[in-house]
Amino acid sequence: MISLVIPKLPFINKEKTLDYYQKLGFELVSDYDDYFITKYQQLEIHFFEFSTLISEKSDFMIYLRIDNDIEKFYQNIQNQGIEIHPNGKLETKPWNVSEFSLIDPNGTLLTFGELI
Repeated sequence: MISLVIPKLPFINKEKTLDYYQKLGFELVSDYDDYFITKYQQLEIHFFEFSTLISEKSDFMIYLRIDNDIEKFYQNIQNQGIEIHPNGKLETKPWNVSEFSLIDPNGTLLTFGELI
C-alpha cells in the first residue's frame, strides 16, 4: 500500500538551491554531499546532484497544494524577493484552483495551488 509520495528534484548548485528553498520555508533535515533532504511541515523534498543539467532546458516540475491562504503565501514569496514565473502570476484557473508558479535555480517549475 502506498502511503506517501516524496518528490526527488535535481540541483546544480547545492547552496543556491538550499537558499532558495529555505526562503520558501523549507528546512534542511539531512545532507549527504550530493543528496539532501528538506522539509516543509509534512512535505519532504529530496534533491540529487545533477551538475550537467542546463536549467533553461529542464523539464522537471512539481505541483504543491496549499491548504489555505495562498494569497498570504504568495505575498510572503514576493516579500522574500523570489521571482514569480512570467506566466505564473496568482490567478484563479477554470478548474477552480487559485495558482501561481515559480522556477527554481535548477529550472524546475514549481506550481502552487489552492482549491477554491
